[in-house]
Amino acid sequence: MISVQQLTKVYGTTLAVDHVSFEVEKGQIVGFLGPNAAGKSTTMRMLTCYLAPTSGTATINGFDIFHQSQQVRQSLGYLPESVPLYAEMRVDEYLEFRGKLRDLPADQRKKRIDYVVERCWLGTVRRKVIGHLSKGFRQRVGLADAMLHNPAVLILDEPTVGLDPNQIREMRRLIKALGGDHTVLLSTHILPEVEAICDHLVIIAGGRIVAKGALDELREKRKIEARVLVECQGPASDVKLALERVNGVAKVELLESDVKGVTLAAIKAKEGYDVRGEAARTVIQRGWPLREVKYEHATLEELFVQVTANQAMARVEEEKAA
Repeated sequence: MISVQQLTKVYGTTLAVDHVSFEVEKGQIVGFLGPNAAGKSTTMRMLTCYLAPTSGTATINGFDIFHQSQQVRQSLGYLPESVPLYAEMRVDEYLEFRGKLRDLPADQRKKRIDYVVERCWLGTVRRKVIGHLSKGFRQRVGLADAMLHNPAVLILDEPTVGLDPNQIREMRRLIKALGGDHTVLLSTHILPEVEAICDHLVIIAGGRIVAKGALDELREKRKIEARVLVECQGPASDVKLALERVNGVAKVELLESDVKGVTLAAIKAKEGYDVRGEAARTVIQRGWPLREVKYEHATLEELFVQVTANQAMARVEEEKAA
């Protein structure tokens, strides 16, 4: 449904998007994640034909963004980060106006307006002036506009930015409900948003794709990097040495050690080993009061931090070499 191949954008001497490639299958909700200035919005503007790429190509619903831009625009709905609305219009007037711009026949236009008003929970405000609405409702109006012509693809750029917690929850629930009926590419820098809404993930940093795949697969990969946390009251160096001798332990890292003698250590176990029981017994046998032993999975947040940090370091090395 969305196919991106070696998409690149250069502004003067700045390489904003660097040979980006990824695929989005029909009906998927894919999170397009990255830190600020990573190239997310630039990539989305190229996909929506608002910005011409320097090189590379992409297709939306089978149409090429270079040579079939009109068909691309007809196949997608776009919700930019700052929704451009006519504040003096009422909600239904605005949607009627937008439907006419898209050449929707009158009978179809009325049905689609009723549909998107209901789907975006705008029934209570459809006769209200847009300028009098909260930001949450204005975001819904923008999404209703994007959905009005029943596009195959929805591209949403930071749809929850500036919303309060209740509005964020409502917007996430709405976007989640769109999966299946529409293919959704959701740009954000908020990881919990991706976990709440998406089933696939693409991470961009420094203009390059640094990780991608199904969310469950990425979680499974992170489980390999899980660790056991041991908190006890004992000398840090002695605790570390004792835990390193536990069968199945690959590595021990000291995380904290306070003036009261409380030590927090992280154990990386060898594959196939559960070291919690023996680690607890070791601490107790040494006479150190045991406060806690728990198993901690590595998170997608840690993946995000790791891959974006690696990309930043790679950029620095490239600049030094140049």
